Amino acid sequence: DNSMVVTVSLRLPFQSGLRQIQRPRHSTAIRRVCNRTPRKYAIIMASASKTPSVLIPIANGSEEMEAIIIADVLRRAEAQVTLASVEETTQVTCSRGVNIVADKLIGECAEEQFELIALPGGMPGAQNLADSEMLSSILKKHQASDKPLAAICAAPQVVLNTQGYLEGRHATAHPAFSDKLGNQERVSDRVVIDGNLITSRGPGTAMEFALTIVGSLFGPEKMKQVAGPMVMHSDWDTFVA
Repeated sequence: DNSMVVTVSLRLPFQSGLRQIQRPRHSTAIRRVCNRTPRKYAIIMASASKTPSVLIPIANGSEEMEAIIIADVLRRAEAQVTLASVEETTQVTCSRGVNIVADKLIGECAEEQFELIALPGGMPGAQNLADSEMLSSILKKHQASDKPLAAICAAPQVVLNTQGYLEGRHATAHPAFSDKLGNQERVSDRVVIDGNLITSRGPGTAMEFALTIVGSLFGPEKMKQVAGPMVMHSDWDTFVA
């Protein structure tokens, strides 16, 4: 058996793999983000009076890099992260054959309150998330509370757009799905923030996506603290719109 099991409690090393861009170092990367859009973090932080709890639903066929990077980066920020399987068991087989053992089943999360829900992409994982009646119910209650949503890769289109969450919103998605989004203004951006909605494009943007969630939940200083030891290049945040 050549399959790999990844438990989310592991601290796995990742590299961003992003091209170094030479720019004048007149200010830090974190300061540039805040100066450019000073209110974009305050929208979410205002409701976070305690350690934020984050739900990351996963399914058979989910993109393993996205799921693990989101969970890992948020746990580095000391968020309370729950990976929940929408399948019948806690173990899911991801899009590239990596097995991930979730913390619990999605049904066990029905009565819990989360500060943010982050949806990984991958196919058919995103479709399996969209087909989960329990997750759809949780998303409806979450949205009714005006709490933030985050989605990456196929998930913005396959889950959020098909269920009406992106109407009138700026968003992006994987290039294979972004042409289906109603608003095309920012689909080429690597990470897009529109109010309490954060979307991104794919595995190659997962680090930026996860760090943007950290900044939204905890503020720019925590984002800087988490990004530093990860050796992100100084201009990574310039891709965030």
